[in-house]
Amino acid sequence: MDITIIAETQGNGLHAVTNQLVGAASSLGASPTVLCGGGVGADEAAGIAGVGKVLSVTGDCFSTFDGGAWAAAFDAAAGSGVIVGAATAQGRDVVARIAARRGIPVVQDVVSMSPGLNMTHPIYSGKAMQEVTVSGDCGVTLRANTFAPAGGGGSAETATVQQSGDVKIAVQEAIAKASERLDVADADIIISGGRGMGGPENFDKLYALADEMGGAVGASRAAVDAWDGIPHTMQVGQTGKTVNPSLYIAVGISGAIQHLAGMRTSKYIVAINKDPEAPIFKVADYGIVATWEEAMPVLAAEIAKIL
Repeated sequence: MDITIIAETQGNGLHAVTNQLVGAASSLGASPTVLCGGGVGADEAAGIAGVGKVLSVTGDCFSTFDGGAWAAAFDAAAGSGVIVGAATAQGRDVVARIAARRGIPVVQDVVSMSPGLNMTHPIYSGKAMQEVTVSGDCGVTLRANTFAPAGGGGSAETATVQQSGDVKIAVQEAIAKASERLDVADADIIISGGRGMGGPENFDKLYALADEMGGAVGASRAAVDAWDGIPHTMQVGQTGKTVNPSLYIAVGISGAIQHLAGMRTSKYIVAINKDPEAPIFKVADYGIVATWEEAMPVLAAEIAKIL
């Protein structure tokens, strides 16, 4: 099986999810080719166990993100077979565009995959899981923190493919400067706040606890829509980011279906809400009926004892 992986990058190196993509491909018996946009992370990719080849795809289109331009560049460099990317906003966009250019099916947000291209992914806002089997070429994006990552020790050959002159660069928005704080899509511990927090200034309590635990801070769509101080990059849910941490703490979040779709697969869910009928309690492993003002100091004190 020929598998080409679109490397997910972060800053000047590879995002940790790239190792997970390689691990998933290796579990199918493949030695994938990894494409690194702009050459970012090419040396790192060559050192991942199981990688067959690394292509550094360079060109002026990679100076800023444009889904159409990146898809065109990667499409020209990739061979036939299965195109795999991460189920991030950027990965979904690029893989879907490549699939459209090739006229092949695409399966997004896959959470399990086995030989024969038998895959499972969520549908209906995460309320059901669909099993699909694809024969032939296709595009696939994999959910982060779901597949075991490949280790190091690899020594794949590398090559460079120049795509500058052939890729149309449209007027595009520059990628927002990465936050210094851990992104919710990468975190194994997430503390999210909703409108029940009362205002964006109270998210400082969540940041303090997240920093203590080595986690990230997320937010519900209601909080993002209500307050300018809470950016969309923090949003967890159907129209935000899908996360799969070991621990998800929801503070002042009622639990609308759109939010649950983005976090219900978390391994352990703790909910804090003053409304005992809040839908969030239906998916929580442990619920605390209290205001955030009552619960957060106690939670912080207890966590400090075990850290």
